[in-house]
Amino acid sequence: MLYPVYVHLGDKTHAHGVTIPDFPGCFSAADDWQDLPKMVQEAIELWCEGQYLTLPKPSALEDLVNNSEYTEGVWLLIDVDISKLDTKPIRLNISLPQSLVSEIDNYAKAHGATRSGFLAQAARQAMRV
Repeated sequence: MLYPVYVHLGDKTHAHGVTIPDFPGCFSAADDWQDLPKMVQEAIELWCEGQYLTLPKPSALEDLVNNSEYTEGVWLLIDVDISKLDTKPIRLNISLPQSLVSEIDNYAKAHGATRSGFLAQAARQAMRV
């Protein structure tokens, strides 16, 4: 899906900054123009992680170009792979030893997480290895 992103132009000592208006507070940066799509995808994936929400529709570029918040930069349309976005939970049934579930619950509670959130984070971490 094509989303508009605003690029704050960098220079030899500063990266190009990126603001993604349809995802409030979501931003990224890249030294090279060709890295911008990858960095925007990664930023949106992180922004969506654990949010469980309906994705915003892309804003019309013609509505954004006259916004005074965006000056001295350029607009790009980035094709975001929405199939990689974590937006909807899926209920599943798994079996674990009771003592392990208790340990997971205690750990998650002590760290301000839920059982599901902890297990999802642990799975992501294990698969990055």
